[in-house]
Amino acid sequence: MVSMSDQSTLAGSMDIMKTKELTKQVRDKVVEKYEAGLGYKKISRALNISLSTIKSIIRKWKEYGTTANLPRGGRPPKLKSQTRRK
Repeated sequence: MVSMSDQSTLAGSMDIMKTKELTKQVRDKVVEKYEAGLGYKKISRALNISLSTIKSIIRKWKEYGTTANLPRGGRPPKLKSQTRRK
């Protein structure tokens, strides 16, 4: 049996954490460097962002012409905002 303190240590040793979204300024900087002729690897090293993230930002920029966060899909809320406030 694993105690609670052991569980927290085990969970802490896993480096699988979701990170926050990059700011629009950082994504704009990625596109700026890409337009200046830098490759994905050089941009990744310069800004200390993973290569896959760089590729995703540039792919989205090419497809949609923007670096802004696009709306995501998902289940609509069950309650309207007015009902939730009561």
